[in-house]
Amino acid sequence: MAGGGEELKLLGTWASPFVIRVKLALSFKGLSYENLEEEDLYYNKSELLLKSNPVHKQVPVLIHNGRSICESQLIVQYIDEAFSTNGPSLLAVEPYERAMARFWAAYIDDKLFASAFQVRRAKTEEEKAEALKQTFAAVETLEAAFKDLSKGKPFFGGDSVGYLDIVLGGLIPMVYYGEARYGIELFDDTRTPLLVAWVERFGALDAAKAILPDVDKLVEYTKMKQARAAAMATDTSSSN
Repeated sequence: MAGGGEELKLLGTWASPFVIRVKLALSFKGLSYENLEEEDLYYNKSELLLKSNPVHKQVPVLIHNGRSICESQLIVQYIDEAFSTNGPSLLAVEPYERAMARFWAAYIDDKLFASAFQVRRAKTEEEKAEALKQTFAAVETLEAAFKDLSKGKPFFGGDSVGYLDIVLGGLIPMVYYGEARYGIELFDDTRTPLLVAWVERFGALDAAKAILPDVDKLVEYTKMKQARAAAMATDTSSSN
């Protein structure tokens, strides 16, 4: 499916930013694959997922010729190395640049995404305010990192999309979702003008447009999931 007798399958859910990240890598590398959608990660995980990722039992999972690779950042790195002759190289050749890309990729997940996720999970206004403060601080740090790493060029990878562009690109739908659903502008022209321009530039690329989901669809999907979770919680409490 990927060419040359290679077989690629991707286990995921279309709305997951981590699955979107992997799909972006596959798209930019020009690789075809079988998309296997997990219908219900909370209550009905597939046998293939449980077998392919027995440790965390989460998506995404890339299956390459029957072998499973888990965790989105590791999958993107694997795709770049296993299919080095397909499409552009995502990770830099120079060791220091590769190390810096991996460092900031970890920062995106451990600081930016983690704090943004806490905004949604906050139970009080105080918790929400603190999570927002941490999120915006992480965004401003990432703005400075983009200025340093891009050296005035369009992408984290320079003139072309690189590893960090893919890692952060998976979160673009979350950026638009937060603005549409909660009125929270993660990136704005005053605080993070470089990242605002980057989001528009990255999202306009054909390989990205083919993958990034529509924000209205994402909002409706999330509302449906929340309504279902609330209904199931009510049913559970009623039966006890």
